[in-house]
Formats: sequence, structure tokens, C-alpha cells
Amino acid sequence: MEVKKNVLSAIAAAVHLYMQAQQQVVAPFEDQQSIRSPGTAHSPWLIAGRQSAMDMRRLWQMRLVR
Repeated sequence: MEVKKNVLSAIAAAVHLYMQAQQQVVAPFEDQQSIRSPGTAHSPWLIAGRQSAMDMRRLWQMRLVR
């Protein structure tokens, strides 16, 4: 299949314009994300609850709970 130069240049231009538009959308939010605080620490109760749920799921998958 022969690739025409004008089609190839149109595709490259479209991709370039799309990437520029994405950078313009993302650029204002990059500064805001760096300013934000890291957030609250994870609760030990939350971690223990998730671990318990994962342990129970693993037991059910291994068919050990009967």
C-alpha cells in the first residue's frame, strides 16, 4: 500500500495539534497539584478492615471455608 506524502503530513499535523491542545488543558492543573497537601494519613482501622476482607476472599477462593 502506497502512503501519500500529503496524507502523512495531514496526519502528523493533526497529531501535533492534538498534543498541543492536551498540553494546554493539562498545564494549568500541574501547578495546583503541586500546591496541594499530601492529604491525611491512612487510618490503621481502614487498613485492617481491607486486609481482613482480602484474607476472607483468599480463603473463599482456596475453598478453605466450609
